[in-house]
Amino acid sequence: MARVERLTVFPVKGLDGVDVEAARVLDGGTLERDREFALFDADGDVVNGKRTDRVHDLATDFDTESGALRVETPDGAVRRFDLEAEPARAAAWFGDFFDADLRLRRDESLGYVDRRDMGPSVVSTATLEAVASWFDGVTVDGARRRLRANVEVSGVPAFWEDRFVGEGAPAFEIGGVRVEGVTPCGRCVVPERDPDTGEPTPEFRERFVRRREATFPEWADADAFDHYYSLTTIARIPERHRGETIRVGDEVAVRE
Repeated sequence: MARVERLTVFPVKGLDGVDVEAARVLDGGTLERDREFALFDADGDVVNGKRTDRVHDLATDFDTESGALRVETPDGAVRRFDLEAEPARAAAWFGDFFDADLRLRRDESLGYVDRRDMGPSVVSTATLEAVASWFDGVTVDGARRRLRANVEVSGVPAFWEDRFVGEGAPAFEIGGVRVEGVTPCGRCVVPERDPDTGEPTPEFRERFVRRREATFPEWADADAFDHYYSLTTIARIPERHRGETIRVGDEVAVRE
């Protein structure tokens, strides 16, 4: 049976994700606590892994109930911040770490997702297993952390999520909540790096593209993909289902 295997949100954009048992769909169509906070520099640009590999030097954890962020630096020092109550203190510390004048901002209705008119990203467990098999030393959890999807579905084949984009593509439901595929996620530099060290995996992109093309599923609409350096599907949740909650273990069913 297809089911939700894992739900992951990324409370501070660019930093580590946290697994949750349930996630409410916000009014903007994203998942509660996903990219709720983001660090911006004086030019209004966001700090994330696309801009600096130093994000990999930080190990973070977030309490979704209290809004408390735990940050550990490479030397083992630990800092804790209440992001809701003391954003300026957190921003000052991160500013020192990244050597920049930073501000911490919050968006509770949508989050600072890259695609402002879309919702959560979706991948299958089998897809992560396939990607991990393409590279020596990459584990399934390592692939998971490189690709940073919100919704992971088990009980389906690799690249199952590809079928939901393109002309006439079906949708699917998670426990009755409709999810419609919008676009494949073209990848950036982040998946090329070891999520713990930030070190680039040699020839990651080249091997990824070769293997992706060789394993491209027959049920996918190739015209919906601009290139083969794409993986996971960015979805949209219709307005009528916003405010509802999806949960780990929910059944996933394809709907035409």
